[in-house]
Amino acid sequence: MAIGNVEGVELVDNRLLVAATAPEAKYYTVVKGDTLSEIALSFYGDMRKYNHIFEANKSMLSSPDLIYPGQVLRIPRL
Repeated sequence: MAIGNVEGVELVDNRLLVAATAPEAKYYTVVKGDTLSEIALSFYGDMRKYNHIFEANKSMLSSPDLIYPGQVLRIPRL
């Protein structure tokens, strides 16, 4: 994706067709005292599904037990 003008580009075809759209993920900002299990219970109704949240945020989480207030977690659809 380019912002602004790109030398030599006169026209861009921006008619993008998506065959099947995936449901959008939600986001949650961690507050003091949160655990992934409690967040999973809140979003999925099942504490045992915390690993789905962990896997979706592995790039910034080193362990499911280490989350900190202020982190914004992606909550994927199941």
